[in-house]
Amino acid sequence: MFMNTTPRETADSYNIIGPGVTELSISYNPQTSTNQYIHEDVANTDMTGYQPNAPVSGQAVPGDPVFDFVNEMRKKLSIGSDAYTDVVLVDVFGKQSSGSYAAQKQPVSIQIDSYGGPASDPLSIGYTINWRGSGVNGTFNPDTKAFTEGGGE
Repeated sequence: MFMNTTPRETADSYNIIGPGVTELSISYNPQTSTNQYIHEDVANTDMTGYQPNAPVSGQAVPGDPVFDFVNEMRKKLSIGSDAYTDVVLVDVFGKQSSGSYAAQKQPVSIQIDSYGGPASDPLSIGYTINWRGSGVNGTFNPDTKAFTEGGGE
């Protein structure tokens, strides 16, 4: 997963979420609707959507572009559009002959959850990457850090 650390500038700058990060998993948080009719013994559950997010936990790594970007949000207590950016989810199993990978660009908001930790441990930061609507499919080149919408092989 790569985060755009310059969302308000003319050129995107994608940096890998990795240095210092000790845990990151996408939670899809399925949304359901359940009805049980009076003549039935078993309820009907339908999938109505998803509310994905990715809680991130890691050590503070000053100088890492993702940490510096998120830490600045923490300092400013960013909310609303000030907490918006995007991430690129790279399919490491979807390598193309061009050297790019199948990927999805996803608009997100960053929620700061925690900062600090025990005196005997390195300083840590916890934040959640919340999906904002649907993403777009494309390809991502990790060498140039460029996302190209659509395309692919």
